[in-house]
Amino acid sequence: MALRYVWTVCLVGLMILGTPGAAAAKNAPAKRLVLIDDDVVGLNGAPALLLQAPDVEVLGITTTSGSVWRDTATACALRTVEILGRTDVPVVPGATYPLLNTQGSTKRWEGLYGRLEFKGPWTEPVSDSPGQPSPGAPLPSVVPSLPIGDPVTKPSGEIAAAFLVRMVRAHPRQITLFATGPMTNIAIAQRLDPSFAANVKELVYMGGSLNPQQTLDTPAAAAFAREFVNTPRREFNIRWDPEAARIMAHGAWPKVTMVPVDPSTGTQWTRSFLDSLKPARTTLTEMLQTGLEPGFPMWDEIAAMVWLEPSIVTRAETLYVDFDTNQTAGYGDTLSWHDAYRPHLGERAQRVVLRVDRAKLEAGMRALYMRPLPR
Repeated sequence: MALRYVWTVCLVGLMILGTPGAAAAKNAPAKRLVLIDDDVVGLNGAPALLLQAPDVEVLGITTTSGSVWRDTATACALRTVEILGRTDVPVVPGATYPLLNTQGSTKRWEGLYGRLEFKGPWTEPVSDSPGQPSPGAPLPSVVPSLPIGDPVTKPSGEIAAAFLVRMVRAHPRQITLFATGPMTNIAIAQRLDPSFAANVKELVYMGGSLNPQQTLDTPAAAAFAREFVNTPRREFNIRWDPEAARIMAHGAWPKVTMVPVDPSTGTQWTRSFLDSLKPARTTLTEMLQTGLEPGFPMWDEIAAMVWLEPSIVTRAETLYVDFDTNQTAGYGDTLSWHDAYRPHLGERAQRVVLRVDRAKLEAGMRALYMRPLPR
């Protein structure tokens, strides 16, 4: 009887493995693992694109202050996963403040070196800066009502940096980390676990600036490009927390892809692009119509699509990158060198994306936004 039972089990196993569905499951490529660290604002950015990618498994979204306060970014992330039917993806709140930078020190810096164009939730409304992102609430704990609706789901009770460390330890050398806001959570994770950076498969981040030029002839494009005329090395994600950015840049990442501001000046959210999404008639495409104002460059979207569709990159260069943390006029500026000229002070090689094909970028984004949502 025992022998007959063994043969029966083996025969059933062979029959299961021999079915088309089982064979397809066995031969299907494993999904690429991703963690997203972001100062989420609305539905645009990296989260929606990566969550819609069929070959990607998003393990979690960690939030940080930047364009808005951390709690507002958390609400936007929660609402994003609700709209996309992906509330299985944890949203984990992270840093509220930069490591060292403060609103007071920023005001003193501006008194010495000139007004910053955008300071996230520290930004004061000014009449001569139309089209700039709206600052967050004056208090970090005050979450304004969201244009895309307020979330009903709750965030994780874990701390973002601890969550990042835990996920990377559970999947060593398998996770691509997307950092599309300030680098505070990333820096804290590196300090918590010295092996954190080395155990990430790849870091892709949006931040920094080399020499962006206006390439689109529209008022909105001119408004954003003018920021870099006299300060071409300054960019908000880095300037919000320069010390965290420097810690990130010195990490032992196996591979780093930097998406600075430079390629974004050749992109722009337009009404025609948003209108092209309407035929899908999903909650996502409908929400994008009301939750996004045309005119903004496609900053974080480029970072996501560079990884998802590498063919969009038309110019890239290998540079050694660091960030200025001296409390002088260049505080938060991007520093870069070719190998022969670098100072050998801990800076590491990064692949820097300088230009992308706008048509291919938008085509890839359109295909992902228009995919059916889970039921």
